[in-house]
Amino acid sequence: MGRVRLEAITWERLGDLLADRLLDLKPRDGSLWPRIAFDGAPVARPGDLARRVSEALRIRGRSCLVVGAEGFLRPASLRFEHGRRDPDSYFDGWLDTGALWREVFGPLEPGGDGRVLPDLWDPVTDRATRSPYVQLPSGGFLLLHGPLLLRHWFPFDLSVHVLLSPSALRRRTSESEHWTLSAFERYEAETDPGAAADVLIRADDPRHPAWNG
Repeated sequence: MGRVRLEAITWERLGDLLADRLLDLKPRDGSLWPRIAFDGAPVARPGDLARRVSEALRIRGRSCLVVGAEGFLRPASLRFEHGRRDPDSYFDGWLDTGALWREVFGPLEPGGDGRVLPDLWDPVTDRATRSPYVQLPSGGFLLLHGPLLLRHWFPFDLSVHVLLSPSALRRRTSESEHWTLSAFERYEAETDPGAAADVLIRADDPRHPAWNG
């Protein structure tokens, strides 16, 4: 990733500014529903930012649906086929991209009906969640958060990457999860999410983010 000028900001102000930016966003393919990625390692907490932006959008009178990628993981029998700590499986095989296309992105394509499944599989109980479908009205936003999202060809209309330096990522990742670090190194090398994202947020200090807005 090349050098990017970043500006210090608070999380509260960041949520408001992102929401304001999204108000004028038009889907690139003519869809009725803008689709936004909040990408980052779990310890970067991209879901917290997605929920903050969601609340700011609702205050502004816009509907949105926050979806976590962890609700679309494959069953344990598939995720752990090569062991519970295999970084290549984590990188390539944990996320059920087919289910995301079918249940989330497909209904939001041009001509879709807007009925989105918010989650499919509970990775803790290793059972189907059986959640009801959610009807996202025309103009409503999909806010999808999770790790390693930008390496897929999902039709995001805007992408946000919450970046941690390698040292911050290692420091904030629990020792039991250090086996995932090589997957994020591979993600950085192959995808360069900081350069690929439309909005970059550096969160090495969780109290004082900076962004390229």
